[in-house]
Amino acid sequence: MRRRSLAATAAALTLAITLGLGLVGCGSPRMSALHSNCTTKSLRWKLTLLKKKPHSTHRDARLSIANKGPGPCVFHGFPAFAVHVGKGPESDAKGHGRPMPIDLRRGGTLTTALRYKDSDRVTQPHGCIVSNDTAVVAAPRDPRDGRPITARDEAGRRTQMSVCEDTIWMSPPKEIAD
Repeated sequence: MRRRSLAATAAALTLAITLGLGLVGCGSPRMSALHSNCTTKSLRWKLTLLKKKPHSTHRDARLSIANKGPGPCVFHGFPAFAVHVGKGPESDAKGHGRPMPIDLRRGGTLTTALRYKDSDRVTQPHGCIVSNDTAVVAAPRDPRDGRPITARDEAGRRTQMSVCEDTIWMSPPKEIAD
């Protein structure tokens, strides 16, 4: 009889701890209610163009975002991302999937994948909609304060983005574990 009560107590305690952690875990509405939204100014942005796959018309890129603000903040949604030439043509990012709010601690980093149609032998860079080495980014819920960032290749050298469609597809942001 005593063994059953110990086992039942241990199972109930384990269940309570698991449910309790689930309620206040990272990205939960309860934790995000404690912090303010991330602002463009408090984030450090990095755009990396990944090596193009042979015979592919699409190119992948990675947008890394680090919290350099004074404390934690909530990253809720897709960041604003646009590549344009002056006041001329523009290609904007459109989110694909459902983003969860991320409670981003100070010094924490998250990343999102980008995919766009790149130039090929038939469509040279001058035939694309936009060709530029900078993009304008902003935090979700803070679109008025766009910040220009430079596109770099995997080795860290400045590189050119040639976007041949008006849409750049973006995956939901994910936090990078330390």
